[in-house]
Amino acid sequence: MVRQLIRQLVQLALLGVLVGLACWPFNLLDRWQDALLRQLPAFSGEPWQPQTVLLACAPLVAVPVLLTLQRGVWAGGAGSGIPQTMASVEDPVLAPRLLGLRPTLQRLGLWTIATLSLLPLGREGPVVQVGAAVAQGLRSRFPRLLGELTTADLLAVSAGAGLAGGFNTPLMGVVFVAEEFTNRFMAPLVWPALVICAVAAAFSNLTGQPEFALGILAVRPSELTQMLWAMPIGVLGGLLGAGFGRLLLALTRRFLRLARSHPLVLGLAIGTLLSLFLLASGGSSGGDGEALMGQLIAVEGSRATGHGGPLGDLLTLLLRVLGPALSLGAGIPGGLIDPALAFGALLGRAVGGLAGLTGMGLALGMAAGLAGATQLPVMTVLFALRLAGDQQLLPGMLLAAVLAALVSRLIVPQPIYHALAEVSRPAAS
Repeated sequence: MVRQLIRQLVQLALLGVLVGLACWPFNLLDRWQDALLRQLPAFSGEPWQPQTVLLACAPLVAVPVLLTLQRGVWAGGAGSGIPQTMASVEDPVLAPRLLGLRPTLQRLGLWTIATLSLLPLGREGPVVQVGAAVAQGLRSRFPRLLGELTTADLLAVSAGAGLAGGFNTPLMGVVFVAEEFTNRFMAPLVWPALVICAVAAAFSNLTGQPEFALGILAVRPSELTQMLWAMPIGVLGGLLGAGFGRLLLALTRRFLRLARSHPLVLGLAIGTLLSLFLLASGGSSGGDGEALMGQLIAVEGSRATGHGGPLGDLLTLLLRVLGPALSLGAGIPGGLIDPALAFGALLGRAVGGLAGLTGMGLALGMAAGLAGATQLPVMTVLFALRLAGDQQLLPGMLLAAVLAALVSRLIVPQPIYHALAEVSRPAAS
């Protein structure tokens, strides 16, 4: 019994190491994206220069290239990666085709072009898929590896490890497996997921990352104040997240047809819009949103988007919703976690500002925006705390996340990842 337990722990740790190392390129590229964004006026404070205008025009070139590749030689890499992983968990027979080396490398290549072109995309889709792909490759090569787990369970926990490795958040990876892939907490899966996710998170950040990735909010509102403001922010965040989800689903259905017949025309149209968004916002509409949220936290209480005034903030909020919906709707690999956190932060900051509580509003808005978009309140709270770094805000974040998820579920009955998986299923199966 002891020998079997040791063997299982060693195999789990080995899988975690491999998943973490596979996620490391995504984290490195994400930092390069932040470095590019900081050259733009919204982050640098400098006026537009010829080189920064050219940088803002990168989507105009990149999106047509991406859609053309997705309809051609890199067709296997299209899509965020989560629908493909879900399909493989539900039917492991599909895993060799959907999670093989070729589609994984193609998705990494497509996401690399997208992220270095400042497209407003997160990375949870590709990292979830790459985590499951590592497990699929090992299971096909070593069928007896972690024989205590079925292939479906192994793919699920490894997908969660990919999320943990991509965001250095082990507990979020475990909860994501329970909330999204299995829909229940099961001891036989939770403890293997804990081991794999913890090791993956450690080895995906070999170059070092702050404990609280975006900074620490130095605010101490009372619990009563948090709960009072969590109610309107939670409801508004749920409405905004649901609206984002419905828009994303509508665009995905529409773009699936257009991408097959006119990929270049569709790519030029989306790329033009995204470049115009960057120019209009000074760059704050670009990237996954982490640079924007980090700036908001660092200069909490001031106008950090480079425009100043309510109209500038409203414009940034609108573009932070439209940009990710356009990009993800076109099937470009990426994710919606960071974009949802970003538009939630902007919303909460604006609402909290009505009472001079911009820092608290920002944190509660992050939780509300993500929970409204994903309908995963537990994962949301863990992630928001990891980013904002203040457990004093836990009561308000919990209420805001639960309210946002409930409101969103009333408007969009099916969680967004499952809805997207159904839309993409004909292409995935």
